[in-house]
Amino acid sequence: MHFDLTDIYQPRAGWIHLLDPRVKLLSAVAIILTVVTLPPGAWPALGLVLALLVLLSVTAGLGPFFAIKGAFIAFPFILAALPIPFITPGPSLWVVPGLGWTVTATGLVRFITILLRTWLAVQAGVLLSATTPVPQMLWGLQALGIPKLLVAVIGFMVRYIFVLGDEVLRMLRARSARSPRIPGHRHPGILWQGRMAGMMVGSFFLRSMERSERVYEAMASRGYRGQIQLLERPAMTTSDWIALAALCTVLAGVLAIGIWG
Repeated sequence: MHFDLTDIYQPRAGWIHLLDPRVKLLSAVAIILTVVTLPPGAWPALGLVLALLVLLSVTAGLGPFFAIKGAFIAFPFILAALPIPFITPGPSLWVVPGLGWTVTATGLVRFITILLRTWLAVQAGVLLSATTPVPQMLWGLQALGIPKLLVAVIGFMVRYIFVLGDEVLRMLRARSARSPRIPGHRHPGILWQGRMAGMMVGSFFLRSMERSERVYEAMASRGYRGQIQLLERPAMTTSDWIALAALCTVLAGVLAIGIWG
């Protein structure tokens, strides 16, 4: 499954899509806080969180593997935790041949726990993005008291990071078209390539600044005053409160199982 972050929202007829965006934001944060609070080695509790996320994904009409597959994008960032099995004191499990590095049982448990925590937390974010349009999500952040400037920065980042990515690709294609490899000629050295890369970064920065000024002037001329405006502001209903209370109850039970179970 390929995830395009510009179009990750999946419109469905499920009741989860109809929930107030504040409920979905608070639910995602609650799931993430629960996951990171669980102690190392709390496998039953982590399994319950995974089951809860799969249930929410199915209920939202996305299928059981939508968030699970989308969360794999976080795995490259977990490489920063690779030294943990080797530097954490504890009973020895295995010694790397030729290097003498010792993998401890305590370190391995901590590493796997971090792996699962990150994977589950990203799943919560994927489900939030797939069930909540960006304008509603930004309005929900603003309604929850997040500073307006931070919400505006997040909104602009979501909208224009992909525009800037396309600009970078165009610049790379232009460079490739102007510097083909000619058989029999020496390839440019690393210094020349570094100088060209520096010039491209400078040009990209200037283009981004000019584009941002044009975008802001266009938005200001259309009534933008630094905050997200919606034609209809969602209101909390009884079903929203029930859904939020039910989720908090389930997560409290998961914490009890993980800490005292």
